[in-house]
Order: sequence, then structure tokens, then C-alpha cells
Amino acid sequence: MKKIALISLMMLLTLCVSAQNAAQAARILDKTASVVGRPGGASANFSVSGKSLGAASGTIAIKGNKFYAHTPKTTVWFNGKTQWTYMNTTNEVNVTNPNEAKQAQMNPYKFITIYKTGYNLSMKSVGGSYQIHMTAQNKQRSLQELYITINKTTCTPSNVRMLQGKDWTTINITNFKARNQSDNIFSFNSKDYPKAEIIDLR
Repeated sequence: MKKIALISLMMLLTLCVSAQNAAQAARILDKTASVVGRPGGASANFSVSGKSLGAASGTIAIKGNKFYAHTPKTTVWFNGKTQWTYMNTTNEVNVTNPNEAKQAQMNPYKFITIYKTGYNLSMKSVGGSYQIHMTAQNKQRSLQELYITINKTTCTPSNVRMLQGKDWTTINITNFKARNQSDNIFSFNSKDYPKAEIIDLR
């Protein structure tokens, strides 16, 4: 009986420590979300690499769930529902309503709107940063797992790794700046690309 009681106590202590760890991770993400998700918006430089995406680097502007990303080959506008992707090489614009995984591949700050919706959290300290681990409670979610590295001093993320299917995508983030953004920049304006072919994939 004593052995069973001891095992039960150890399991309870483990659960308590795990719960405290998850709560701390949530507090860190809350603080980061308030910095990154400031009402006026923000901008940053990024580089992304993954099996399905290859490698690219560019700039991004964000405001809530909206973003505008530009690389030498691609420009992406997302107004919170519709995404327009312009490809320089083909002069085409693909119009889609992307799922959360597709959004996150281009917007490294997508996690600020999804970490409260069905993810288990844990964290550890790595030098001057926190590393937050998120795992989806629903195995059918398009984003199953994420690792987010957050600077302890500035509360801004420097790296996001995400699992979609069996492939990992890695995004590095630098030069984050709190900067007010106009809502107009998050929607594609066909007048700016009069010769582009519009392909509606919705």
C-alpha cells in the first residue's frame, strides 16, 4: 500500500509541476502576444526554410491576423480571410482561403492567435530565451506541433518551427519593430498589377 501511495504522490507531483510549467508557458505567450499583436501592427525581417517551401527570405508587416509578406520571388497579402499570392516568375496571382498551417508558413506570428485554442503547452529556458513547445490536442489539426523561441528581455520571438504532416518548416525572425500599419496594405490591388493573371482557387 505504501508503494502504491508513493507512486500516486509522485504522479500527482509530476502533474502539478507540468501544470505549473504549462501555466508559465501561457503567461510568456500572453506577454509575447501583447507585444507582437499590438493594435497598430509591427514589421520584421524573416527567413523561412522547409521541404515543401524551399528557402526564402524577406520582410513582413502584421496587424492582428492580417499580414503582408514580400520576398524576391513572391508577394503575399492576407486580409484575415482571403490570401493573394503573386509569383514574379509567372506574373500570376493565386487567390485562396488558407488554413491555419498555410497562414503560419508565411506569417510566423500566427501562433499569437492559436495557442489558446486546443494546444498543450510546455517550456524550458535556453540561455537568454524561452523555448515554448505546443502540441495540438486534436490530431486532425493542420498544425500539429510548434516550437517557439522567445527572447526573455524583449518578449519577441526569434524562431518558430512547425510540423505540418511529416515536414518541419523553420522561420527565423529578426529586426522586429513596433510600427503602425495601414489596413490597405493587407489586400491585393489589381491596379498595381494590371497584366497579372488572377487565378481564383477558392
